[in-house]
Amino acid sequence: MIESLLLAVTRVTTMLGQKTLTNATGFFFEREKRLYLITSRHVVLDKPSEHFPDRLEIELHVDPENVADTVGFSIPLYRDGKSTWLEGSDSAGPVDVVALLLERPALPRTLWFQAFTPAHLVERLEQVELGTSVLVVGFPLGVHDELHRLPVARQAVIASAFGIRFQGKGYFLTDARLHRGTSGAPVVTRESAPRAGRADLAWRLLGIHASRLDIANRDIEKDEALDLNCAWYADILMTLTQPGAARPAKA
Repeated sequence: MIESLLLAVTRVTTMLGQKTLTNATGFFFEREKRLYLITSRHVVLDKPSEHFPDRLEIELHVDPENVADTVGFSIPLYRDGKSTWLEGSDSAGPVDVVALLLERPALPRTLWFQAFTPAHLVERLEQVELGTSVLVVGFPLGVHDELHRLPVARQAVIASAFGIRFQGKGYFLTDARLHRGTSGAPVVTRESAPRAGRADLAWRLLGIHASRLDIANRDIEKDEALDLNCAWYADILMTLTQPGAARPAKA
């Protein structure tokens, strides 16, 4: 038996031509039969670090009888000179989350995966308390089960008032020791009594991990890292995946 949550997350490799650039994390989100790959915006484009990949490579499981059986799937980031990803902004500026629409006919016929849906989003923000235990599932520094091609989970807790935009931005904070490669990972909490539409994937999707929070005046020799992280509220997915915003990503 494989925990369904692990099959909702995939390793993301950013590529420029035949050159491998970085590793990151992505997960699947399905809405009205449309399937998306979700990850951080800085994974697909980051001008400050001069990160300009032209495609993403992800791994897909294809055989329930053999979890080690995977195939690679390439997602172009540009077509006809235009980006293929969907992004958004709010009153505080750009949101560090993107959605890439996957064209189902291009996917393996025996695809074995799980996907979050709108039913997995939090309906009442006050139900998520400060200090709530959560998991961040991804590929820190690229570490994963290399035989079975499965991600790992790191424990975290909600570190800021959930439902309130921290510093006016569309994210909340988590307290956890996280690393590069986790960008784009889902931040989830276990669903104790799964509702309809959640039974196969009994987790609530709270957010999308983006980056560590640091302060400009920290003395790196005297002050340890805060181990606080930014996670964008998952309801941004309802904006990114609304009808009419679809740009299909073919292999």
